[in-house]
Amino acid sequence: MIESWVINDDSPVPVPSEVVPEALRSRIGSGQLETWLTSSSGRSLAFVTNTERAMVMLLEDEGDPGEHAVDPGAQGSSDGFVLSNGQGDEYLDEDTVPIHEAFRLVKQIIATGSWPTDARWVVDR
Repeated sequence: MIESWVINDDSPVPVPSEVVPEALRSRIGSGQLETWLTSSSGRSLAFVTNTERAMVMLLEDEGDPGEHAVDPGAQGSSDGFVLSNGQGDEYLDEDTVPIHEAFRLVKQIIATGSWPTDARWVVDR
């Protein structure tokens, strides 16, 4: 069975993988830089951006340290990752990916339940 995913603070209607990048762009356009999606199997997918790079995390259940997308070899750090509670975070660029790559990763996870085969990520468990 393929999971269905919903954006936590939007409609309870599942979001299809082919429209999730546009849904994320719309949220970013309205100033919502943090988005959580929840699957029908209880997994969570986090997307936090500064509009140029994004942190993408996949968690199996509540309390799971999960796994996150990485950009090996990226230098420096970026700030401007504003969480829904107003907190501004800064992340190492190697722990985030360019935003276009983040959209691709999220779309693939929503469609198949797993990272693309060519994606780079680390397990934080």
